[in-house]
Formats: sequence, C-alpha cells, structure tokens
Amino acid sequence: MQDLLKPVHFVDGGYRPSLGARADVIDPATLAVVGAFAETTDGELDAALALATAAQKSWAKIDAKTRAAILHRIANRIETTDMRRCAEVMSREMGKPYPEAIGEVANCAGAFRYFAEIARDEAGKVAGTTQTGSFQYARYEPLGVSVHIMPFNFPILLMCWTVAASLASGNACIIKPAPATTLSTLIFMEVFADLPAGLIACLPGGAEIAKALVASKKTHAVAFTGSAEAGRAVAMAAAGAMKPAVIEGGGSDPMIVTAHAPLDVAAAGAVTAAFHMSGQVCTSAERFFVVDTVHDAFIEKFVAETRRLRIGRGLDKAEIGPLVSKAARDKVIRLVEDAKSKGATAVIGGKIPEDQPVGWFYEPTILTGCTPDMAIMQEECFGPVAAVMRVQDFDEAITRANDSEFGLGASVFTTSLEEAMEAAERLEAGMVWVNNPLIDNDALPFGGWKRSGLGRELSRLGLDAFRRSKMVIIDHKPVRQGWWYPYPDDWFYETGGRKHV
Repeated sequence: MQDLLKPVHFVDGGYRPSLGARADVIDPATLAVVGAFAETTDGELDAALALATAAQKSWAKIDAKTRAAILHRIANRIETTDMRRCAEVMSREMGKPYPEAIGEVANCAGAFRYFAEIARDEAGKVAGTTQTGSFQYARYEPLGVSVHIMPFNFPILLMCWTVAASLASGNACIIKPAPATTLSTLIFMEVFADLPAGLIACLPGGAEIAKALVASKKTHAVAFTGSAEAGRAVAMAAAGAMKPAVIEGGGSDPMIVTAHAPLDVAAAGAVTAAFHMSGQVCTSAERFFVVDTVHDAFIEKFVAETRRLRIGRGLDKAEIGPLVSKAARDKVIRLVEDAKSKGATAVIGGKIPEDQPVGWFYEPTILTGCTPDMAIMQEECFGPVAAVMRVQDFDEAITRANDSEFGLGASVFTTSLEEAMEAAERLEAGMVWVNNPLIDNDALPFGGWKRSGLGRELSRLGLDAFRRSKMVIIDHKPVRQGWWYPYPDDWFYETGGRKHV
C-alpha cells in the first residue's frame, strides 16, 4: 500500500521512490496537507517508456481470448478489493463527496469487461472480393504505447475508459494523473497486478511531463480529458507528431425546459445536472433555457430543491463539497459577479457560505435574467452555478442552446415526443439526454462536437481510437493477372502514326 507521505510512481508492476521535485497535495476543504507527490524525472520517464515498449511487444502477441481473461481479472479485482481508502483519499484530495468517490471506483469494472469482449468480437472485416481467387480483408492492430492525461474530477473512471480500450487493443499505457488526484490514482494502480510488468505505468507531474509524453517517439496515441484550451494544445502537439488523439475538452452544456416539461422531475434533474460534484463535471448543465410559460414555476421548484442540498467536506454528509482550488473558485466568483453586474439576479446562493470560512466552498447558485452578453453564458464555469435565460418557445431554446463554441452534451425536459425527437436531431452536441441527464453507457460513444473535443471514448469507436487498420489481399491461387505489365499490344491505339496507351 502506498505511503502518502513518501512520493512514488508506479512502474514495472510496483511502486518506486520518486526522485523529482516534491509537491504537497492540499485538501481543498481544510487546506491541510494530505500527502505529497514528486514530479517524474527525465530518467524515470525514459525508463518507464523503455519498459512499456518491451512489454507491449509481448502483450500484442497474446491471443485475444487470453488478453480478455486478464482484463476480466482486473475487473474482478476492482469488484472485490476494498476501495474505501482510495475513495477516502480522493475525497480528501479534491473534495468529492465520499458516496460519489466510492461509486466512481466501483463503476470502473464494467469498462474492462466491455472492452475485453468487444476486442474479441471486433478484430477486422472481410470484404466482398474485387477479384476472383483473392481473399480481401482488414485487420486491426495495436498502435504501441498510449498516453493518458487525466483530469481531477473523475480521475479513476475516465482513466479506466481509455486504458481498458487501449489494453484490449494490445497497447501499453502510460498514465499522467492530474496533480490534484495523483494519490488516489496511485492507490488504484494496485488493481493492475495481473498485467505483465512494465505494461502500465503511472507517472506523476504537471504539464511538462504531459508535453514530454506526447512528444516522445516512444509513444503512439494520446487520450486527454481537461479544459478546451489544454485540449487544443494537446491535439496540436499530437497532430504535429502524427499521433491519433482522443480529446475531451469540456463544455458549457445547455438544459432546455419546455412548456411540456414535467416540472417536478425537471427541477430535481436540474439540481443534479447543475450541482453534481459542485458543478465540476464536464457534462454539467450550465446554461438553462426555460420557456416563458413555465419559467416562474420551474424556478420556484428549482430553488426549493436546491435548498435541500448540504455543504461540507467530502467525508461529511454533504452533497456540495469545495471546488478543487482557489483559482477554480475565483473563476466562479468572477463569472457570477459579471452576470450580476449586467442584470442577473441570484435567487439563491451567489456567495461563499458563511459557515465554511476555510476551504474553497461556494454556495449552489441559480442566476435568473441571464442574457447572451454575459460571460457565464459563453465560458465554461465549472462550478455550482445554473445560469437561467427565459425564452419564448422551444425553437428559441434550441437556437440559444446551439449558440456556443462548445458542444459536449445537452439536456431537455419534456413530455412531448415531438420535442424530444426534434431536440435529439437539432441540438449541436455529441450527447443528448431527454429527462435523465448525465447518463453514460459503455456501449455508446462519449465525446463532443466543436471545441468540446475530437474522437470518442467508449463503444466500438473508443476501441478504434487505440488501434490501426491494415488492408490485406491474399491470392491463394497465384496466377499471372491480365492487367500486369507488359500490356498486350491490342491495349494500345494508333493516332498520327504513333501508338498510345
């Protein structure tokens, strides 16, 4: 078990002391030191890549059935190992309520089981032949070593989504955890004990380590989750090195409440969509478009549901924990104050809670009277704030929802089948939820449009992100083909005394 006060990294199947510069991990609720990690040194990075490269060559040669069995053993470990310490450390590192932390870890097993089986089933394609006597097909092969640059909000689950797909495809994996959740990520690495030594590594550090991993000639694919700005930088660096990349860059998701919405359900769903994990979810609903005829009634119910939420440490009985850092809270404050200065009203919240003077807490906030010129309607807030705009009808709601450079997810509450189908078709987002926000499915693609990302996680598309195709043509009855050189004389024609092909 990892000692949180002794910086380590995970490589070659176990924990090794880290030699790099030390950084303390701070509890955002108490501002106390939780533990420490050390930046991965150049030498440690090179050693991990060398081990991964060697291990991957053997891993790629293992048959799909055996690989699947090993991935199922990882899932078994996740389901049978006591993960309470991992969840507790996650709560202390970044403030997530403990029920959400333990739930996150428990939900990781499914990704390994799904990709273990789909990799056995989806290994290539036999095409209809273009020539008699020829066997023509495509096969999928691993890329090599994949890099996984992880966020703080779902450090374990999102890591497992891409790592499971990459391992199932025959790759080795290098994980660069978020500095804010390095310790819980390192603790979780114990579940990979059944993998060949060197095949997976967890290398702590900041942006410089991520840059080095993306740039290295020993890595061949990149998976990134984080801000749109950082995602763009990673995508450009990967493209410059001709490496495929899966980029999930967050968003400013809209929620539409139509005239036909079930208001009690919509209000309860809005509370979860806006304030789950203090709004620090990539698919949090941030921009609300509520049709005029139900606006006031919805706001009344939304406020009433929000008053039921408790604010406190992640290990307390509370739904609203702290934001991950002072910088994160400062951004929320800036956006709320900008909106208020331009005419918005905080009908609940809008300030630091008086009973939480220590830590980076902020009250769950509902702003009404929001307009498109407000920064909170244009930027990703990533905090416990719902910015509500009154609209005339369903069509205006769709137009306003699409008026964004982001396009990760979008939610709609309605009992009209027509509106539900229209929303699913017209909303410019990679995912649409009707009457049930934030749900995902291992068998369906997860990802965004516009600035919210490139590529997809989960599903067959998530598997394809970590493998490359190879077309194979086999003539099992070799014959000399009629179109081969040299051409027959009757293939030529004469004009002006000259022969032409």
